[in-house]
Amino acid sequence: MASTAPPASATRAVLRTEARLFTREPAALFWVMVSPTLLLAVLGLIPSFREPSADLAGRRVIDLYVPVAVLFALIMAGLNAMPPVLSGYRERGILRRMSATPVRPATLLTAQLVLHGAAALASSLLVIAVGRTAFGVALPGNLPGHLLALLLAVAGALALGAAVCAVARTQKGATAVGTAVFFPTMFTAGVWVPVQAMPGTLRRIVEFTPFGAASRALDETARGGWPSLLALGVTALWAVVLTGTAIRRFRWE
Repeated sequence: MASTAPPASATRAVLRTEARLFTREPAALFWVMVSPTLLLAVLGLIPSFREPSADLAGRRVIDLYVPVAVLFALIMAGLNAMPPVLSGYRERGILRRMSATPVRPATLLTAQLVLHGAAALASSLLVIAVGRTAFGVALPGNLPGHLLALLLAVAGALALGAAVCAVARTQKGATAVGTAVFFPTMFTAGVWVPVQAMPGTLRRIVEFTPFGAASRALDETARGGWPSLLALGVTALWAVVLTGTAIRRFRWE
């Protein structure tokens, strides 16, 4: 039986093409690559945010906002940047036409996931570097645990974006659904109030959401410990559920 997998050269060509198109979108580049670091820089300029707080066990507010800015980068990549692109391809019939070529639509979907995942990781590294050099935020004390939590959070963010694209049939619909989901995810990621600074009951509820659990895991590893099994489990479970939803609901045309 002949293989239906696209040639490796065709896959690389799709990835290169999508990368060129991505770099030609200044709005997407700004929101994914620049805005998270800009958010951290603005908050770091507030003098009280750079002072240790007894309410935070001697930690500074800016210390809490590095993981928040990292999650903000993931939200921008997975929820704001990717769904309109994929929905636009489907609306214009590009995915349907690709189904008749050796390069299957899944190749284009994979390229988008790789590009936005890489952009989110690069933006996260930039946030951590600026936090360290500009505001003296310590590097994650448990690097392997931090990387594990970060990769699970990236998977969850991309799965959420794919699910939005799956349920929204048009580019405008993807933008509308993405915007509706955007603000709750911003809250649970701790953009307005860090999860660690939320009241006890609210914090426990938020930590069962995808980004609330990821925030807890990233914060635990930033302080040098291993992420709790509950935080990792909740983050992984959401990634699996959202991925399953995207696979079941996604249509190429």
